[in-house]
Order: sequence, then structure tokens, then C-alpha cells
Amino acid sequence: MDKKELQSYYDGYSTKAYNVFGAHFTEDGVVFRLYAPNARSVRLIGDFNNWNRNETLLTKINREIWEVTVKGLKEYAQYKYVIEQQDGTFVEKSDPYAFYNEMRPGWVCKVVDLDEYKWTDDEWMKNRSLNLDRPMNIYEVHLGGFKHHGAGRWFTYYEMIDELIPYVKDMGYTHIELMPLNEYPFDGSWGYQQYGYFSVTSRYGNCYQLMMFIDACHRNGIGVIMDIVMAHFVKDGFGLVKFDGTCLYESSDPSRSESQWDTYYFDFARNEVVSFLMSSAGLWLDKYHMDGLRVDAVSNLIYHNGDSTKGENSGAISFIKRFNYHLHQEYPTAMIIAEDSTSYPRVTEKVEYGGLGFDYKWDLGWMNDTLRYYKMDPEYRKYHHNLINFSMAYFYSEKFILPFSHDEVVHSKGTIVDKMWGSYEQKFAQCRNLMVYMYTHPGKKLNFMGNEIASFREFDEHKELDWFLLQYPAHDSFKRMMRDLNNIYSSDPAFWKDDYTWDGFKWIDADNNEQRVYSYVRYGGEYVYVTVLNMAPVSYEEFEIGVPTYGFYTEIMNSERDIYSGCNMCNFTKVRATKPGKHGMKYAMKIRLAPFAGVILRAKLK
Repeated sequence: MDKKELQSYYDGYSTKAYNVFGAHFTEDGVVFRLYAPNARSVRLIGDFNNWNRNETLLTKINREIWEVTVKGLKEYAQYKYVIEQQDGTFVEKSDPYAFYNEMRPGWVCKVVDLDEYKWTDDEWMKNRSLNLDRPMNIYEVHLGGFKHHGAGRWFTYYEMIDELIPYVKDMGYTHIELMPLNEYPFDGSWGYQQYGYFSVTSRYGNCYQLMMFIDACHRNGIGVIMDIVMAHFVKDGFGLVKFDGTCLYESSDPSRSESQWDTYYFDFARNEVVSFLMSSAGLWLDKYHMDGLRVDAVSNLIYHNGDSTKGENSGAISFIKRFNYHLHQEYPTAMIIAEDSTSYPRVTEKVEYGGLGFDYKWDLGWMNDTLRYYKMDPEYRKYHHNLINFSMAYFYSEKFILPFSHDEVVHSKGTIVDKMWGSYEQKFAQCRNLMVYMYTHPGKKLNFMGNEIASFREFDEHKELDWFLLQYPAHDSFKRMMRDLNNIYSSDPAFWKDDYTWDGFKWIDADNNEQRVYSYVRYGGEYVYVTVLNMAPVSYEEFEIGVPTYGFYTEIMNSERDIYSGCNMCNFTKVRATKPGKHGMKYAMKIRLAPFAGVILRAKLK
């Protein structure tokens, strides 16, 4: 046992406590080590001792840690612990540090050697970065809901190499974000209510298959991000709750322990809990080569029960800072992303400079304002013009990702296309416009699977995406436009190089509420890109806007092109910009602008 790592665990700074605890192969056999300070005794039962409670007892090696070595075990040997509590009650528990568990509804642990897999992604790992000055266009995926074999049979991690990776690559996404793959008991929680903080869910295969999938992503130039849950854990009796008969992981204060999801909040005042969670995150970066972690429900870490009126949760805030600081020290090119709905300041500022230390934060304010606007009857949009132009008033306060995530297509909220105002055709036209807006707005992008095919059915973890929709022109052409937008976005630094500086964006006209038209410029590299968004069902043969440079502008995207099932009112020839200027710009030009059109024009910067 690494005594230095153990001390770090007790001090609340460990990112690799999984090397101390759990089940590990050694020359002498498999060493089982468990933290259970208040247990009267700990017994190991498994298929190797016929689940006999009296055959394999662990010995206390100090006042808090129990250990036993079992010889002759092979990989995937099954085991669990029997904890004798102080009142003499025996309770069967899953190993908190198990690397693998059986398929739900079972929860028996399995011995696995995570160092067996030989990685082939050295070049990727050497060259990866936090992507601040690189394109990052994320495809969020629930593995079980992407594709099915039928009859409820999921594709395995290994099969996803041939199913998911080619699709993501063809569509032009740079990263895949996986909804949680920690082990969890209830399918309907989508992995956000966990018990196996070090365990890969067995729903889609084993640990090595997941490693193969991530390795293959890296070989194909695709980064992998995974959602993790640091705030709370499930109440199931075999898990962390009252683990050794006491509140070892959860708060002993009933008013602070229960969450809105009928789970328990972690007790962040305990160093051992802090090390447990930091090490869980570290495992995915270390053993699985994840390129980023998206931390769920950060608002419930910042404030008690996620409610700002209850005050800041100082213990959890201290944990966040420690978590981000030490993981960045250990894995400087791995991203840590906050799913945070609060206005708490400096979320993406470094810990050393007084921030929380995240690399990115989801811009949920932008998401809510934007969808509220697009749901609205266009006649009334003139009175709510600020819902669109407000985002740039605060955008540079954090490093934002623009998300249309799974949260927006569940619980009867309606899918993205279904949220749009109007008739069937108008919904598609405005959704195309919305995506042009999203891809030209500063900030990295995230779309949940199904958004790219304009799915009308909400996400259901028991069903695959409605791929049959691609038989219909409106959906197939929408997918084509999304692929084209992805490629336009990734191909020019104007759309990502200066996302988080004042140099990359400038409004042309942010205040045209009467016509409900927005226009702005993206800078970077040798080209400038002018975006014009018509939010009304009105067309213009000659719509005049100011532009920053003279010469000819080429339309590279129009959401109303016929190949996207639009009306085809486009700018088919180059548009000339001349003096005098307009909107505070030196030059001006006139363009054709279709109803609900999203238009991007490019010119060489002179």
C-alpha cells in the first residue's frame, strides 16, 4: 500500500485513492482493501468461497481500514462485502471502489485489472488541449438511446466503434459527450443517480471495451467527454448509504442530506469523501483517457439544495476548488466543464485567481432566452428583442458552451424543432435559422443526439433515435444542413479562435426590433463572416446592412436553400460592398433575405 497516497486520502487531496482501495492483483493474490472505520467486522463473500460469510474475514490494518489477500483468483471473480454494524446487524454492500459490477438489478462486484489494456493514442494525448482556441462542437449521446439491436438489446461499447464513430466523424463533430457511464441501478435516471463511482456500467459491455471505444475515437480525431455526478448518490441499501452503519459518505444533518432527486448529498466536510470524489474523477482521466468531464448539477454544490436563498454551501465550494485545482495539476489538458444554472461569479476563473477553476460553463441563460424567443409568435418578438442580443452583454464574463442538451428534449418540454412557433414548415425554417445563430454565436457548441435530424419525439432511454425520419426530405435535408454547419464552423478560425476575447465578434445591428433582424460579424484569420438572421415571416429583395470591409461577399450558408427544404430565396451571385457605410461600418451592401432565413456571407479581410 502506498502510504503517501493513503495520507493524501486522509488529507482530502488524493486523486488516485483507487490505487489504495478496492480489489487489486498482486504477486501474492488479490488484495481487497476497504475504508469502514465504524464497522465491528468486515467479511468478504464471493463465488470463490461459495458466498460463505464466515470463511474470509478482513483484518483491520489501522483504526479505519480493513484488508485481506485472496490467492488464486481470476479476472471477473465475483465478490461483495458483509459489514457488521455496531449493533450487530449484518448488511451486504457493494465495494465503493469496485471497477466493475454485474448487470442491474444485480450489483455484485467483479475483480478487474484496468492496466491490462494497451493504449494506442499516444499522439492524441500528446497533442490534445483545453480547446480554448480550437473548434469544439460536441455531440451529446446516451449510448443506450442512440441505436438498438431491437428487443431492448443495446449496442456494446465495442460495437459503437463501428456505429457511432463513423457517424460523428461524417457529421463533423469534434467531440462526443457521453451521459454518465458510472454504474447505476435505475435506467430512467440515465446514469445521474449512481452507486458505482469507479465502476463502468455493464449495460454496454466491460471496461476493456470502453477503453477500445475511446482509443478508437482518438485514432479518428474525436475527443471524448463524460458526465459525472459529484453532488449526490442513490439511497439503495447496497450502496454508500450508512455504509458502515454510520453516515460515512452522506451528511448526518437530515436537513442537509436529502436532495430533490430522492438521493443523498455527499458530506463535503469529510476529507475522505473529498478524496473519494476527486479520485473517481481522476480514474476516468487516468485509466480511461477521457478528454473532459462535465460536472452535473453544480448549482447544487454552490448553494444548499441548489437554492440561493438557503446560502452558499461553503464545504462544497471548497471541494469544487480543490477538485479543479488538483485535477488540473495532474491532467492539465483535460477539460472540466460546469453544468451550472446560477449567476455565481468567476466559475471559469482559475482557483489561483479566486475562481472555481472550471474550464467551461454551460450557458443555460443563453439557452433559455433563445428558446423562449423562438417559441414566440413573431409578431410579439419585437417587444422581446433583448432575449437575443442580451447574451453578448455578459458573454465574456465566463468561458461558455452553448448547449441544447438532453434536458431540453424530455419531460414534456418538446424537442428543439417542436418548440419552434408556427406550422410544420415554419418550425423547420425557424429551427434551421436557430442553428445558424448557434453556430455563428461565440462559444463552443453542444447538441444532443436527435437535434441534428429534427426529431419530434422526446428522448426515451428505452428507444433508439427515430432514424426512419431520414426517409422524409425535411428531416434528411435538416441533417445535411447540420453537417454543412459543422464543417463551416470547424474550417475557419473566425468561428472559434477568439471565442473568449473581444476581438472575435461585433454587432452590425443589434437593435432592429421592428423588422426583427439581427446582424453581426465574426473575425479571425484572413476572412470576415457576416451573419444575418431574419426572425420574421417577411422577405426582402434588398435588405441593406453595414459591413466592415469592401469588395465582394460570397454567401456560404443560407438556411432557405432548396437543398435544405427552404424557399431558395438566396444570394446566388457575389454581393458587392461599397461606400457609403451603414450601422457604424465603413461599407454597406444589399442582400436578398427570405422569411426566417439565417444567412452567412464571407469576404476576404482587406
